[in-house]
Amino acid sequence: MSKEKSVETIQITARNLNKLKFSADGLIPAIVQDYKSKEVLMMAYMNIDSLRQTLKIGKTCFWSRSRKEYWVKGMTSGHFQHVKSVSYDCDCDTLLIKVRQVGVACHTFRKSCFYRKIKENQ
Repeated sequence: MSKEKSVETIQITARNLNKLKFSADGLIPAIVQDYKSKEVLMMAYMNIDSLRQTLKIGKTCFWSRSRKEYWVKGMTSGHFQHVKSVSYDCDCDTLLIKVRQVGVACHTFRKSCFYRKIKENQ
């Protein structure tokens, strides 16, 4: 018989954000999942400010490592991600963001960025 612990919910305060482990460059991976289908849609990076902005506006906001700027998912495409919940893993170093996706998540116009599979040669 397994003993499953209940979900821990925290209020976002400066003290609680200190629990999160951002990398040396101030980033934390954020996995984005459809809240209904549970399909993984994409993965991007957040810093503390983009996480705060995400929580404030209720839409995903990320840090672009290549462009060195913030971006709100859907701002140019209209394919917004409306945040339903934000969780973090047991090591406090990865976020899981459940969203209601409008349109597609991938810039290739696919529903998910994870549309390619690796198959072992037989």
